[in-house]
Amino acid sequence: MGWFHAADRSTPPDPRFCVVSVLSRSDGRAAGAGVLLTTDALLTCAHVVNDALGREQFDPRRPGAETIAVSVNEPSGARRYRARTVCWIPPRRLDGSPEVRLGADAEWLGDLAVLRLEGASGESTPPQWHPMAEGQTLRAWHGSSLRRSYARVQVTSCDGTFGYVDGEPTGMPIGRAYSGGPLWSGTYDAVVGVVASHLMPPADPVTGRPLPYSTQDVARRSWSIPWQRVERELRAAGAGALFDAAEGDPDDPALPVLTDLIESLFPSPMLRADIGRTVADRCGLSCADDGTAPSAEEFASLLVTEARALAALSEALRRQDPDATAQLLSAGRLSQVPRLLSPREHRKLGTLLDAVPRAVPDRLLEAVRAALPLVAALPADAATEVLLDRLECLPGDSRAGGGPRVPGLLRVIEYLAVLCDSAQRARLRLWCDGVAERLGIPRAALAERRSDADEWARVRSGRHAPPRALVHVMRASPERFRMRVWCDEGAGPRQVSAAGDTTYSGKEAARELLRLLESLCRSAPDDRRPLIEALVDRSGLNLPIDEWESFGPDDLVPGVLGAEYPIVVHCPELLRRNERFLPDWRRRWSQLDTGASLRFTDASASAREIYGALIDRMDTVRVTVDVPPRVRDEIVQVCLVMGVPVVVWDRESGPPSDAVERMTSVAPRQLPEEVRSYRARTVHRPAEYPGRPVLAWADADRSVPQLHLSEPQESV
Repeated sequence: MGWFHAADRSTPPDPRFCVVSVLSRSDGRAAGAGVLLTTDALLTCAHVVNDALGREQFDPRRPGAETIAVSVNEPSGARRYRARTVCWIPPRRLDGSPEVRLGADAEWLGDLAVLRLEGASGESTPPQWHPMAEGQTLRAWHGSSLRRSYARVQVTSCDGTFGYVDGEPTGMPIGRAYSGGPLWSGTYDAVVGVVASHLMPPADPVTGRPLPYSTQDVARRSWSIPWQRVERELRAAGAGALFDAAEGDPDDPALPVLTDLIESLFPSPMLRADIGRTVADRCGLSCADDGTAPSAEEFASLLVTEARALAALSEALRRQDPDATAQLLSAGRLSQVPRLLSPREHRKLGTLLDAVPRAVPDRLLEAVRAALPLVAALPADAATEVLLDRLECLPGDSRAGGGPRVPGLLRVIEYLAVLCDSAQRARLRLWCDGVAERLGIPRAALAERRSDADEWARVRSGRHAPPRALVHVMRASPERFRMRVWCDEGAGPRQVSAAGDTTYSGKEAARELLRLLESLCRSAPDDRRPLIEALVDRSGLNLPIDEWESFGPDDLVPGVLGAEYPIVVHCPELLRRNERFLPDWRRRWSQLDTGASLRFTDASASAREIYGALIDRMDTVRVTVDVPPRVRDEIVQVCLVMGVPVVVWDRESGPPSDAVERMTSVAPRQLPEEVRSYRARTVHRPAEYPGRPVLAWADADRSVPQLHLSEPQESV
């Protein structure tokens, strides 16, 4: 053990303190349990997260930015936190397919989630881990972590993938809300796995009640996920750093430079010890207390091993020696390890983002595209924390001369700030000011980027994007549909219809949507009518939603949806099918006003030929498809998969299509209104306007509810 080392993981005075309660959103009770991996990250089962959020137990979709309430036992007492998913390994069947069937599959793989605690105090001590093996005697606790809730079990079978445990005939059995909780070994003073499932006794198929007990029934048997499998699954998901001790690269190019700097800046062992204790304290590390001091080599090794140590050191030195801080930061840029923010700055940013409306962080990617137009692709459905971590690694640029450049993260936060109200904007800008001052960034450089953000906000507000209704349409039967509706007046989608099993005919759906759209019409800028964005799966691209009509006996006029409102379709299922095309989609959308248009009219064209044409013309922003229906749908879907944001076709007429021909010369941004106008003319002049145009529209600047980004074909 060196002078710097990780905080000691001592045995908890009561092993039930290892249990973290994962609380249900509906009633605040324990939906299951978890166990700390680090001082600010916990491990639980993915199905526990689903239960806490009120979702189907084996729902494979990543929760995204949704937070969950958890309760952590700390020395000062139980404390509640909000936690967000940062690693998601959904349940999957033994053959690798994701559709785990409740009641049919007795075993499954995956089913793990890592949650990050927001604003964790660092008081809790994560337990040690040890491999599971047959014969071990263990304890499990209910998600409430009550002292009396422990169940004593023994490992009767373990192959490293599944660990079966049998309970004693007396005492508490493992049951509901034990899932995700640690299995504690008193022999090793360590956790050896987490509870996953309990084998229930036979139940009456009608009432669901347990049948009378038989001596032939399995009693008090559960299965768990051994530590061996937890480790394998987390490493495969890229989360091995959560339990690996960081090791410095002896060939890191920054190491010798930093070593020389530490030696010259802190020649005295007493100085190195003082500043070393400060850095260790800020990074949550322990250090030797025997009167010794770290060597210059050991101190420098810490700076290229612990991601936030260099920022913490610069934070401690900035006021007393800004020149030395600049030298250290300059040397640190030679390494890939150091992160931009100190631990304090990182926690503060998380607190500020937690305080703004949820719609603001949800638009982080929009701010990234505006602030960093040349940035490499970022994962569209990753948690906010993951995106921020990627942004910390990006270099900066600035047109202002002298001093360090403005880092990419600060530029993005400046753009995010202009989406907030004045008070929240001021707090985010003060945070940027503080980070910029520590880094020695000239005020003029940051002011330049702040001005860019203000200008972006002015241009963005000047566009007056119309409000929209997002309608998730799911076919329940050939003639009936389920719907879920969000409204977006400019601040992001807000749900206005509850999930349920209600089904609608086309007429009933039109009446319901017309009722909901009335409020949007009143808030529309410039008296423009709202846009209806139909979120569909690939089988719903040709649904005649625009023809749905409401005309009751008490109505003076009919209500034809597609004649009154611009209607576009959006298929997130296809857009996310091959995520390597997502950067192309964003780039194409950014060129909507200047990009190229393609028209496909060859009925013999294969998917390979369409693929080649779109790869050749990476500036294509709009495609019109005018081929027979037997090949049309394949061409349309290839275009949507490859990120073409605007696609027009006729769902009924064969070539040549009057509707497609008329839309060919229309500017892309005018298409929603032009298609609406065509549909309106179809109502009273069907002979002149026989087409049934469909407009696929994937706006990269406006967010879609997370439900559809992951698995749009499923309803909740």
